[in-house]
This record gives sequence, C-alpha cells and structure tokens, in this order.
Amino acid sequence: MGYASVLQCKECGREYPLEPTNVCEFCFGPLEVQYDYKNIAKVMTKESIQNGPNSMWRYKELLPVAGDDIVNINSGFTPLIKANRLGEELGLTNLYLKNDCVNPTHSFKDRVVTVAATKAKEFGFDTIACASTGNLAGSVAAHAARAGMRCFVFIPADLETGKIIGAAVYGPTLVAVKGSYDEVNRLCSEVADRHGWAFVNINIRPYYSEGSKSLGYEVVEQLGWKTPVHAVVPAASGSLYTKIWKGFKEFNQLGFIDTPTTQMHLATYTGSPIVTAYDEGTKDVRPVKPKTIAKSLAIGNPADGYYALNTIEETQGSATAVSDEEVVDGMLLLAQTEGIFGETAGGVTIASLKRLVKQGKINQDDLTVAYITGSGLKTQEAVEKVVQPLHVEPTLNSFEDALKATR
Repeated sequence: MGYASVLQCKECGREYPLEPTNVCEFCFGPLEVQYDYKNIAKVMTKESIQNGPNSMWRYKELLPVAGDDIVNINSGFTPLIKANRLGEELGLTNLYLKNDCVNPTHSFKDRVVTVAATKAKEFGFDTIACASTGNLAGSVAAHAARAGMRCFVFIPADLETGKIIGAAVYGPTLVAVKGSYDEVNRLCSEVADRHGWAFVNINIRPYYSEGSKSLGYEVVEQLGWKTPVHAVVPAASGSLYTKIWKGFKEFNQLGFIDTPTTQMHLATYTGSPIVTAYDEGTKDVRPVKPKTIAKSLAIGNPADGYYALNTIEETQGSATAVSDEEVVDGMLLLAQTEGIFGETAGGVTIASLKRLVKQGKINQDDLTVAYITGSGLKTQEAVEKVVQPLHVEPTLNSFEDALKATR
C-alpha cells in the first residue's frame, strides 16, 4: 500500500518494523523512515506529481503512510514568491520567499501533523497529543478535530495568547505547564509511556518529521525542477532544516533533478546550542535555557542539533543566531517590503538572511530561497510598537493639522 520499508537507527543502523516508536533499543539513537526508492521510481514521475492534488499529498509516495485514509486539511503547496522589493533592500536580484503562513492553521506544522495524524489512525490510536511551543498545538488540535480523535496539547504556561487561542478553538484539552518547552517535552515523554497516546513529536516522531520534506519538494517543483543556490531555514530542534535537505536529495535519487549543491543556512535565536557548537567548531550540542522572543524556536535541547550540524558540513552551509531586536526588525522589513506578516521565526529568517548578505556568504545574483514558516498574527506582541495612529477629531481641519505634524 505504501513505500515506507523500515525504521532505521541514525546511529547504529539497526532496523525496526514500522511501529509507533522513535528510539533505538540498543544505542538510544533516533529512528528514521527508510523507503523503497526503486519501486517509487516506477510509479512517481514529474507528470504524476503535477497531476496530483494541490497539496503536499501530491508527493504521497515519499511520505510514510500505507493507505488512502488521509487526515487532510489541505496542507502544503504554498506560494513561492519572487521577493523583488525585499531583494532590492538587501541587494539580491534572485530572492524567493516560501510562504507557509498560508497553511490552514497558519504554519508549516500542518505538513508534519497531517502525516502524523494519518499514521496515528493507521496504528489504531484514538487520542493524539503533542508538546508544543504554539504552532504545533494549533495544528494537532485542528487535525484531531478533522479526524474525530481525542486531543491533548501540552504547552509552556507563558505561551503567546494568540497561539493558545489558535489551539483552544478546535476543542482540545489544553495543558499549560509551568516550565520551559524542554520541561514540557520531558513530561510528555512520561505521559506517552503511561497513557499510550499518539504523541506526534515523541512516539510518532519518525513519521511526523517526514512531512517537512515537502518544503523541499515544493521549492524544487516551483523553481522549475532545480534547487536554489542558498536556502535559509529557521531552526528549533533542527528537524525542519535537515528534512528540507533530505527532500532535495530524494528528488535527485529519483532522477528529477541534478545533484543538489544548495548551501543550507540555519537561522535561529541568540544563545542556540546549535549555533554555539557551530561557532566553536564542534558537534557537541550542549543544552541551554533559551531566552528569546522567538518562542517557536526556543528549544534548549534540540533533538536534531547534531544532525543539523552534519547538514551544515555536508552542504558547506552556515548557522546564524540573531538578537530579539534583529528579529523584530526582520519582521517589519518583511511586512513592509513584501506584504507578508511572518511570526518571530520569520523575523529570524530575514534577519539572518540580511546578515549572510552583509558577510558576503550570499552574492547578489545567487538564487536564494528564504523560508517563512508561520504567520505573525500569532506573535503580534513582538511588533505592537508599530501601532501609532494619528489621533484626530472628525473634521477635515483636524486631519490636515495631524498630517502636517508628520512632515
């Protein structure tokens, strides 16, 4: 029915059946889905992709599901926009933005959750859950509603109000934990063991993370079956960053594109242990307590940090960390040049892109794609300083006086 073959440990290589598990029993390494690419190549062509649905499920053969009972709210196949005004501001002539703000729950998390929810149903779970910094909570709750499943979402108690409402509206049981995301995640690991629920980013994680590959597939297709010279990707755990690169490589393996030579640039918050390790020339990712307004990236113990560093090395890419002030400036620059209101993670992407250009790592004519992974409507607090209306009486003279004062 599907083309996923086994789960394989990324460390020792041991293989496991396709079950709801995420850690190797022998070395405790993470498990990753492997595929039967030989048989995929017999049925998947550029034409079959282009004739598929206008969602990420046009790439179904490369996703780890077995049947056709998809939990689908039409995630993916989001716009790739030529960013002329932002490019002019930054000195780039060939800049594109992958705008995942327009997904059904307004973030890229819909890509991973549609896969996770589908797989949870295949495994026979009736309850789906997650640990979340916000975007995942909304997406899991929405997909659970669509699937008719019970839902529990665990969040840090200090999460942005917009993200809490964006999950609560779908009717899950919200659990606000007095602690950091990493503490939330540890609690969820215990709950998963005790209650046997489908936690999308714990026991269903190997399948869940595969959904991010679609951001690689779509960019290749939208660029006319080629990869960019540079990709700038925001990172929390590092999974999205590594999976986009995996998507590029899979399309090459299937003969759709030449060997990808994209330099993968990781963008994140100041203090990220991934960037600290990169700057120190090591792959020893040491956990920290994050302090950043980019809460969707605020993971202090990134599960895929080591593998992200491997991807940086493999692609001759880089890792950039930006300050809260740069994040806000990036959000405003994106909104005021391209009309895209990205969340704080989008500000991280744009601020990092700006720095990469200044450092000479991205040249003027290089084909560059920057990934905007969530809507700013969820993190309005970060830019509330822009609300400075002209206060006038309901008369023309009052308006004209106010207008003169702005000159």
